[in-house]
Amino acid sequence: MIEYQLTAKHWIVLAVLALCTVLASINPLELESYLLHQAGTVVMLIALFFCLKKIGFTFWSFLLYIGFLLIHILGAHYLYSYVPYNEWAVQYLNFDLNQAFGWPRNMYDRFVHLAYGLMLYPAFYRLFQVWLPSLKPFSLYLLVIQFVMATSLIYEWLEWLIAIGLSPEDAENYNGQQGDMWDAHKDMFLATVGAMFTGVLMWISQNKKSVLK
Repeated sequence: MIEYQLTAKHWIVLAVLALCTVLASINPLELESYLLHQAGTVVMLIALFFCLKKIGFTFWSFLLYIGFLLIHILGAHYLYSYVPYNEWAVQYLNFDLNQAFGWPRNMYDRFVHLAYGLMLYPAFYRLFQVWLPSLKPFSLYLLVIQFVMATSLIYEWLEWLIAIGLSPEDAENYNGQQGDMWDAHKDMFLATVGAMFTGVLMWISQNKKSVLK
């Protein structure tokens, strides 16, 4: 069901987001980089509220959108490259993720870019569905994937431009390249793959509903 206003369940989700933001703001690893990342959080929240009022979202789309922001906020606290996910996995699950998958670096940044496509696809789909109602589902699917690719590229450009104005150490902390010259390319690719995957799942779900009707 498409909803255009914040209800009790939306406010509960937003309260969780606010609490996590407060906790993440306590002794972040590097304050300047943290604030730069959180500026993006503010922009995305403004966009969410504006679009919710103008075009409406399902609660599921809203929940995925906020879920992505939570992942981003955690990354902002630890500068992405230093999120201790592997240490947590070893400590609580007795499982070494990096060793099991042969990861030579911290992969949290890659995960966030994958999540961008995976979790924001429904919101972007709704956006183009309202703006371009005459488009067929497959055309919308391709358009959303292209949008994810384009916005991922723009984000990498912004990262680069911001990094130019920082010291080499701060730039590395903000960008989180970890010495990988193809970091930006891999990030954009993962966002694209994530969008393609969610798009296929939504297409299957929509077809099942059509058959049941």
